[in-house]
Amino acid sequence: MATSYQSPGVYVEEVDRGTKPIEGVGTAVAAFVGFTERAEEPSSNGGPPVSLLNKATLVTNWNQFMQKFGGFVEGAFLPQAVYGYFANGGGRCYVVSVNTLGASVDPELAKPARAALPSTADPKAESLLIEARTGGPRGNAIAVDIKHDPAPEGQDADTFTLIVKDEGKEVERFPGLTFGSGDQNVETVVNTQSKVITVKILRKQGKLAERKPAQGHFTLQGGEIKALTVKAPTFEGDAARREGLGALEALDEITMVAVPDLMSSYLAGDIDLSAVKAVQGALLDHCERMKYRFAILDSPPGMSPQEIGDWRKNQAGYDSKYGALYYPWIHVPDPYNGGTMSIPPAGHIAGIYARSDNQRGVHKAPANEVVMGAVGLDINVTKGEQDGLNPMGVNCIRAFPGRGIRVWGARTLSSDPSWRYINVRRLFNFVEASIEAGTQWVVFEPNDQDLWARVRRDVSAFLRMVWRSGALFGTTPEEAFYVKCDEELNPPEVRDAGQLIIEVGLAPVKPAEFVIFRISQWAGPNAEAA
Repeated sequence: MATSYQSPGVYVEEVDRGTKPIEGVGTAVAAFVGFTERAEEPSSNGGPPVSLLNKATLVTNWNQFMQKFGGFVEGAFLPQAVYGYFANGGGRCYVVSVNTLGASVDPELAKPARAALPSTADPKAESLLIEARTGGPRGNAIAVDIKHDPAPEGQDADTFTLIVKDEGKEVERFPGLTFGSGDQNVETVVNTQSKVITVKILRKQGKLAERKPAQGHFTLQGGEIKALTVKAPTFEGDAARREGLGALEALDEITMVAVPDLMSSYLAGDIDLSAVKAVQGALLDHCERMKYRFAILDSPPGMSPQEIGDWRKNQAGYDSKYGALYYPWIHVPDPYNGGTMSIPPAGHIAGIYARSDNQRGVHKAPANEVVMGAVGLDINVTKGEQDGLNPMGVNCIRAFPGRGIRVWGARTLSSDPSWRYINVRRLFNFVEASIEAGTQWVVFEPNDQDLWARVRRDVSAFLRMVWRSGALFGTTPEEAFYVKCDEELNPPEVRDAGQLIIEVGLAPVKPAEFVIFRISQWAGPNAEAA
């Protein structure tokens, strides 16, 4: 024994013979890689903001996302994906922003709207430059009105009033401005008080009354987001530098991953379909390498059912049990121009995975579930069209009268029938990750029959709970699973190599994908008696 006794007496020892309960790991933590408006958070010491670019950042609600990454921004699908994730039941996610589209972070990327106002004396001479504080197309909704102040009798007035309007509504007013020095200088007043615009005096020579801007209504124009040049490796990143997908490799709790802005780059013309395939392949490889993750892939935009089938069969010939593909894109309210806009569905699908896990369990297929926030689809897939897509592993999103827009597919991208269904793969992810995390105490223990019995006991106790949750098929635990750890699996040569082998078999439940009622005419029990 470890303790040495030197004198007579009664000694009491505590011996650890109890079970080491295995707790189930989380199954619904998503990660999103893509573009955001900004990527920064306040410094803890009051210094400049800390950049979050290419850093995997935990976000637990939409408000927290906006504080760190801004809101919706044209050219980025990631904010829409995160919003859809939370709207559909997601609770925790990690965000990796590989590029920012807001002017506050990269002024060269988001061009602000502006207007150069003519002077009073010469309409061809520019007097005052007005520029939106917010870069991008948002500034095109801003306009300014210039009104000259009344002049004292016999004098020229050199002051004017500047009125700022946003979408036709007055939001700011600055009276008594002048090009002269002092407290009412137009640059001094507007640039320190306005939250909407900045100004710059262009004409600095001549009389004040002649240099001031002409009266009128002037609309800011030219706000845009410059085209990105984002190549496939930007998304893939590098694990050593913690960039892109590589930034996620150090985080064990992530269970599903999506790259919504892969499609932003494709729509912008920065990458082609071969690059889309390359990044999606890298995402599947990432999930296989990390073992307990699942990739949610978006279909390319604008494809008909026949085209997506051809693409899946001839180009995107993935064969992986670690991912699923969804078609078509969904319509959501457009936060920029009103109406609706089309977006890839991966973020909303990830939220449905989380909702289904929380309400039913990871063994329930995340299908026949309403897509919260979706108001339409790019195309209404028919049953006949889905008959061709479903066997390929293309999970369709369909609109049903009176039942809303629902996910109507639950297949992985694997050709192996054993791993055909999403819930089976994710159930095994859950069980394997839970057992791995809950049996770390076994490492370096004496490799004998006592250890084997303890391992069998602990793993069986965990799987019994999994069976009781409805995740395993069988009316008894013996029908649902088995755990083997004995001398047959661990002969002397295995033990001499420092190995302990435990064999676990599971009977997972499969979804009722095809529900068939066989109906026939029946004359009733009396007819049989006759």
